[in-house]
Amino acid sequence: MPDPGPPTTGQGRHARPDPSMFAFAQRMREAFTRMQMEHQFAVDEVLTKVSILREEFLHLHRYNPIEHVGSRVKTVASTLDKARRRGLELTPDAIRAGITDIAGVRITCSFIADTYSIFDTLTGQSDVRVIEVKDYIARPKPNGYKSLHAIIEIPVFLSTGPVPITVEVQIRTIAMDFWASLEHKIYYKYDGEVPEHLATSLTEAADVAALLDRRMEQLHHEVQGAAPVPDTRTATVDGVDEELLLRLWNDARDQA
Repeated sequence: MPDPGPPTTGQGRHARPDPSMFAFAQRMREAFTRMQMEHQFAVDEVLTKVSILREEFLHLHRYNPIEHVGSRVKTVASTLDKARRRGLELTPDAIRAGITDIAGVRITCSFIADTYSIFDTLTGQSDVRVIEVKDYIARPKPNGYKSLHAIIEIPVFLSTGPVPITVEVQIRTIAMDFWASLEHKIYYKYDGEVPEHLATSLTEAADVAALLDRRMEQLHHEVQGAAPVPDTRTATVDGVDEELLLRLWNDARDQA
């Protein structure tokens, strides 16, 4: 049976589509486009915060705990599909309240301790509100999955004022990220029905990854502990040489 098409007014082939239907479609399109834009802005805000943290660690601590940062915003189609599966009302307000991972940021760190350090530093900022935390590093999933998940809320400042937007932040080590990427590919290939022997191998691989994380962190602590004390006689601070530092020191003493 052929599709009757959109509602129309009048009769015959010259009948025009119902204007109210087009007005509704336009309102929905604008509302979901705005929702998508707000979540992209929220991702940009988190990425800016992470970038600042990375630069601060590099300049002040001479160490960068962040290896890689990735992000994504679900498409409108993907968001609506998830809302349907959850039985949510298909409105922007209902979807914002019922789906908290439309915007996502993933931070990959060098070591396990770094994941907690970055989490504490990021969520300790005054404009970040922590809604939920799932620590799969301390309590891995049965299949071996490890990662630190947090749902946070940050304000996005628009011309109409601040809008609170939720973002899912995942923080994990390089080894955890490699394992999770492989696990995702395998589950996608088998459409979730992974053969038992592969599922067992994945769990064993998670144990190996955890062992690697612990061993690499031990090596890191050994190297850091054995690091030589810097020679302050030739030390510079971001281009500030010894002569200039001496002048600043003398000026400070004269003013004391």
